[in-house]
Amino acid sequence: MALTIAGFDPSGGAGILADVRTFAAFACRPAAAITSLTFQSQKRVAGAEHQSPQVVASQVRSIIEQHSIAGAKTGMMPTAEIVRMVADLFRTAALPAPIVDPVMQSTSGFPLMETGALPAIISELFPIARLVTPNIPEAEAIIGRTVTTEAGMLEAARAIRALGARAVLIKGGHLKLPQNERGGFAAVDVLDDQGRVQIYRSDWIDGRSVRGTGCMLSAAIAAGKAHGHALSEAVENARRFVADAIRAALD
Repeated sequence: MALTIAGFDPSGGAGILADVRTFAAFACRPAAAITSLTFQSQKRVAGAEHQSPQVVASQVRSIIEQHSIAGAKTGMMPTAEIVRMVADLFRTAALPAPIVDPVMQSTSGFPLMETGALPAIISELFPIARLVTPNIPEAEAIIGRTVTTEAGMLEAARAIRALGARAVLIKGGHLKLPQNERGGFAAVDVLDDQGRVQIYRSDWIDGRSVRGTGCMLSAAIAAGKAHGHALSEAVENARRFVADAIRAALD
């Protein structure tokens, strides 16, 4: 069984519903705890009703009373209080080290966390995570400087590891890099796992933005870890899954 602790998107494009679909695609039975009920369509977010830390904890405890969790991820963590409660659950309950997706805003730009939530994620969740998966704007917010090159992605991964994270995957979907001297562009992701660096490159897929790709990627990695895969293999399989989803959405 794989567990997601994240926000609920009623349109199904992102959040828990995207996580659950991804878990099922990787042959994992899904379980979920909702941190926030968002009000959104495929085009915009109108608002959100955050859950109390006690409500989030009660959901998780009800799940683990009966089920063994083999893989886990966190997504939208809207308040510092929820972050601290979730971190305490991972420290004290029978839960695997989570894949932490530090979701900060929606694709349309709506903020998904309150002031104080990000410092809490850094101090409470990063040290217990198996992997942290920021996209480039999230990495920039975490380290306080811009990232515009592959070398900058490597530096950002090192800087985030220095904040306590065991492993960091900088997602390059916001940075269109030249593929080679013959032309074309590449999507580049950088994995730094305790100082062991792996660069993932694939062809850039042109088209409109697809919602929920970060949710799907972190959920797919969590599913891979649930099946006992090495982190690098889980990341590779997850990247392939998301690329296929983007192509399917564009078709």
